[in-house]
Parts: sequence; structure tokens; C-alpha cells
Amino acid sequence: MADLKSYPVWDAGTRWFHWINVLCVLALMGVGLVILNASSLDVSNAGKIKIKTIHAWIGYVFCINLIWRFIWAFLGNRYAKLRSVLPGGKGYFHALRNYVVAFFSGHPEQYIGHNPVGRLGVAVLFLLITLQAVTGLVLAGTDLFLPPFGHWIVQWVAAPGIAPDTVVPYAPAMYDETAYQGMRAFRKPIAVIHLYSFYFLVAAVVLHVAAVIITDMREGGSIISAMFTGRKTLSGHPIDEKSSSHD
Repeated sequence: MADLKSYPVWDAGTRWFHWINVLCVLALMGVGLVILNASSLDVSNAGKIKIKTIHAWIGYVFCINLIWRFIWAFLGNRYAKLRSVLPGGKGYFHALRNYVVAFFSGHPEQYIGHNPVGRLGVAVLFLLITLQAVTGLVLAGTDLFLPPFGHWIVQWVAAPGIAPDTVVPYAPAMYDETAYQGMRAFRKPIAVIHLYSFYFLVAAVVLHVAAVIITDMREGGSIISAMFTGRKTLSGHPIDEKSSSHD
């Protein structure tokens, strides 16, 4: 039997980001589905404002956590840095080809950090959650007049004689009709991007979970538990073991 060795991989900053992100994504998906079906559920305008406000506040936590992850890419250990998480860099495509060939030959290569295919998956997830974060902030500003963009939106749509700081959601008498329609036209493509990136994110999360389970079964490494403990247990010699002792 091959000897097993434990390797430190996911530091505390990375693990905290991951699990806060998981909770936020699940909560945002749940509340988002209620928002999408608000009409069929016969939710009142006051109810819509309340639900959307909850969605927005969860979104703020989601955005702050994402910003933290980008900061941690410069402060964390070797495996937290973007060059180890995202695809690209010297030799990446060669490593990707070798990994795929080895995986389907029945002798998968082991990595302490993300394997080359995993890095592609992480890139897709980061792209989708960043799209959700940016478009979500814009929608919060155009729908509920919340920060960081709501201050400018109310100045845009306030009717003559209405102080912008008194403008509230779902109060058409307070809006300049032409300006409001212009704002809604600006908002529409952003809402479409937010909606479809949500659908793609759901699919990506399902694929991510499936890939983690399959990789854990094929390669070992206790991938799931490593996101709790910070350590992977591997046999043999991981491809990215070089210089790990310096991190």
C-alpha cells in the first residue's frame, strides 16, 4: 500500500471565503427564486420590497466576501494565490493535457492544490459570481435605490419638485416618467445578465460538486474534508509538491 502523507493546502482565509460564499450563494438562490416567482405567489409591493431588501443585504455580504478573496490572493499561502487558482501561466496547457490523459488512462495525477481542470472550473465560478455581484449591485440601485449606485439613480428619476433623498421604491408619483423609463431601459440588459448568469451559476455549482466527488473518488486526497481541515492526504508524489515546504 502506498504511503500516505498529509499536506497543508487551504489556509484559514481561503476556507472562510469558501464556506461564507457557499452560504451566501445558497441563500441568494433561495431568495432569488422567490423574487422571480413573486407575481405568481401574489406578493404585495411591500412584500417585494422586503424580500428584495433581504436579497440585497445577503448580496452585500457576498460582495464583501468576494473582495476579501481577491485581497487574500495577495496575502494568502501559495495555494491561495491567483496563479495557483486560475488557469494560465508557464506550462499550464502542457499540464492540462497530461492531467486529462492520465485521468482517462486510469492513473490520475495528484495535486496538492487545484489540478489543471479544477483551475478552469474555478475560473468559471469566479467569473459567474463576479457577474452576479456587479450586476446585483446595479439592480439594487435601480430597483430599491440602495448603495452604492442608488444615490445617483434617485437623482436621475426624481420628478421636478421631489427631493431625491425622499424618493422610495414603487412610488411612481415621485418619478419623472421619461427619466424613469430611461432608467428602466438602462437596467433591462443588466437584469438579463444577472438572470442568466444565475442559471449558469446553478449549473456550474452542480458540476463543481460532482467534479469534487468524482475527483475525490478517483484520486483520493480527501478534497471535501480539506476545505474544513486545510490539509490533503495524498499517496505518491503530487505534481505541485515542489517548493511547498516554503509556504
